[in-house]
Amino acid sequence: MAANTRGQFLQKLAIIEGVSCLLLGEILPDDKQVSGLLSVCNKICYAIGGAPYQITGCALGFFLQIYLLDVAQIDPFYASIILFVGRAWDAVTDPTVGFLVSRSPWTRFGRMLPWIVLSTPLAVISYFLIWYVPPFENGKVVWYLFFYCLFQSLQTCFHVPYSALTMFISSEQKERDSATAYRMTVEVLGTVLGTAIQGQIVGLANAPCVPGPADILAEPSNFSTSPGLNESKPVISLEHTRAAYMIASGVICLIYIICAVVLFFGVKEQKGERLSESEPMSFFQGIKLVMGYGPYAKLVMGFLFTSLGFMLLEGNFALFCSSTLGFRNDFQNILLVIMLSATLAIPFWQWFLTRFGKKTAVYVGTVAVIPFMILVVSLKSNLAVTYICSFAAGVGVAAAFLLPWSMLPDVVDDFQVQNPDFTGHEALFYSFYVFFTKFASGVSLGISTLSLDFAGYISRGCSQPKEVDLTLKLLVSAAPIALMAIGLSIMYSYPINEEKRQANRKLLQDLRENEADSETDSAELANVV
Repeated sequence: MAANTRGQFLQKLAIIEGVSCLLLGEILPDDKQVSGLLSVCNKICYAIGGAPYQITGCALGFFLQIYLLDVAQIDPFYASIILFVGRAWDAVTDPTVGFLVSRSPWTRFGRMLPWIVLSTPLAVISYFLIWYVPPFENGKVVWYLFFYCLFQSLQTCFHVPYSALTMFISSEQKERDSATAYRMTVEVLGTVLGTAIQGQIVGLANAPCVPGPADILAEPSNFSTSPGLNESKPVISLEHTRAAYMIASGVICLIYIICAVVLFFGVKEQKGERLSESEPMSFFQGIKLVMGYGPYAKLVMGFLFTSLGFMLLEGNFALFCSSTLGFRNDFQNILLVIMLSATLAIPFWQWFLTRFGKKTAVYVGTVAVIPFMILVVSLKSNLAVTYICSFAAGVGVAAAFLLPWSMLPDVVDDFQVQNPDFTGHEALFYSFYVFFTKFASGVSLGISTLSLDFAGYISRGCSQPKEVDLTLKLLVSAAPIALMAIGLSIMYSYPINEEKRQANRKLLQDLRENEADSETDSAELANVV
């Protein structure tokens, strides 16, 4: 009965897909899936699956630090432990999940999709509990550490198979690149959505800062008429802020579920389009295999340093805007401008990489961000200048942080050309790529929060010591720029250019055609016998 119901649903979905594609002006041939081509609807459904990772990642990256410090009121030292251990644990789980996925048996739904569907319900529950302040004090650190680690593990079970799914939606490199472009657009939209939902809902219930002794002595008249003492104005308490964080997390959890459902019913995982798989290998053999491949190691290490720089900027920019620049009531809008700018820049970078190559696009995008990172910390606090710098920086963020993902399928194809006997291990390549991204995030959040603790950060303080302001300036400008420079220097020797991509594409196509001919000859011989 359940199978019939799902079959009817898939038939209806196919009808809807056909109508939608006709409305979009795309007439699908009957052998579209057989030939490895993808419809617009297939690409959109695939791309939507990338939104949950970006939405939750953006919300956690921009707001978790300030939430732990000012809303949950965790000591900065313990907050740094939560952020570092949570992300470090998450990083460790990526190669493990990648290994398990590569050893998973194929089902009628595929190998990757069951992981995505089964991990979703528990992931949304654990994500919601991250943004809940428990009614006790002694165990709060354990609470946040447990649910943060649990969510990161479950999200790994979603994102690693989803990333590897790129190699299984089509055998055509052009189609995979096109689907990746759709994915990049949706993922950037996901960052906008995550910033907008979390920032705007929380911004409407932002509890006022708490003046310290130095603030009251400096300007006593300002605090004698503060909103907390003026009964004619509505007072926003810390409880209102906590409720706002829970509402925002509930909305994000609903979107997470919807995206997983669309991905499951809108994408078909194609086993037959790939080359025959080699024998399974052990975990440490897999590590040696992928990390010992030169082009992959250079891409991963280059992306490690550049992403570490962007993670430092992302994790501390909200605090920098609210504390150092004094834009406590505007920081969520500044973050939204960065994400909107990155979204609008995606079509430009898609054209740029097809015209000049992916490696050049990453270089230009990363370098373009640096002047504005310097400008925003050099000038005196000015809201208009901050908005302009944020918009300009967002253009570079789209290329520098997202385009390296489009380079990974090229490395996997190059590996298969060089090692035709080792196939079927795509999940390992993607899992280590995600591992280094999350490791960079954990290191950046842990170090930055610990640095703020040493500098004397005051939770919910209306002003911060000069040491905190200096630390935040270093964390959003000097340190990220140095890390980006190291990453770009490593990627300079990355060997896969446009000519090699095209050559690999042709060689893989020839390998598949030869394999298909061999299978056909074997089948004919078996029939004769």
